Amino acid sequence: MLDILIIGGGPIGIACGLKAQKAGLSFVIIEKGCLVNSLYNYPATMTFFSTSEKLEIGGIPFVTINNKPTRAEALEYYRRVATSNNLPINLFEEVTAISHQPDNSYTVTTGKAIYYAKHIIISTGFYDVAVNLDIPGEDLPKVQHYYKDPHFFAMQKVVVVGSSNSAIDVALETYRKGAEVTLVIRGSEISERVKYWVRPDIINRIKEGSIKAYFNSNLKAIRQTEVDIDTPKGTITIPNDFVMAMTGYKPNFDQLKKWGLILSDVKFIPQYNPDTMETNLPGLYLAGVVCGGLDTHLWFIENSRIHADMIVDDIVDRRS
Repeated sequence: MLDILIIGGGPIGIACGLKAQKAGLSFVIIEKGCLVNSLYNYPATMTFFSTSEKLEIGGIPFVTINNKPTRAEALEYYRRVATSNNLPINLFEEVTAISHQPDNSYTVTTGKAIYYAKHIIISTGFYDVAVNLDIPGEDLPKVQHYYKDPHFFAMQKVVVVGSSNSAIDVALETYRKGAEVTLVIRGSEISERVKYWVRPDIINRIKEGSIKAYFNSNLKAIRQTEVDIDTPKGTITIPNDFVMAMTGYKPNFDQLKKWGLILSDVKFIPQYNPDTMETNLPGLYLAGVVCGGLDTHLWFIENSRIHADMIVDDIVDRRS
């Protein structure tokens, strides 16, 4: 029987593995996709807001050429951390069931095997489920919630929904590849959370008319060659080839409930002890962004790295 089974092979799951390894505990990390799957699915040209030292895990230096690391540098860093420390990570293996046993141990079933563990750490992040617009036409193939590369949208009419970092990056990058870009923004301005070196760029592109922006507006309907936008001046219809709905993401709440976790009624924040990260299920812990429920701006790699120490220290204290 394993001491710990870690669900999620992202930066925080790897951090938990490093801490467990140092404590001499037996463990396995299960990841349904590739290593650091969420980071892999980030835009190819993405640059992190944080400096590299804030993304470090396990006390292992993250050395970069520039002050702000890129997606490619992060992928290489976390891969090297995992391989150089010989962490037991099973990739492309999805957990299908967690069963709490009478002795407070756990049986974990995946598509490939069955595991038995004394403790579980869930660090599954929030990037798997997109927040839907819930409007007619959202199921059309032209609508995308994930963005990879701007070249695909060259010479196309693109509507970008949102005003956060992801939406603004999409708007600027596709515009610079020759797309005709229209921003649809629910609020009255570009989000204050947008990276400080990017925000002036998008504001200036809107002012000069290079990118059209509708503030205090919502996308109302999507059709094959056009979209309807609700604006303060009424509903308008514009030609359209693609819609990038950068409306955010959320943890898989249905999965967490299925596994037995209690979530709050409003923001679906899981119940856990903030001192140990243990949930309502004894010996089952949460780590990373998944702790925030719908408030996905609460936890990041930078401030949730400490969860690994908190969880493993609690497990070690109980053993001793």
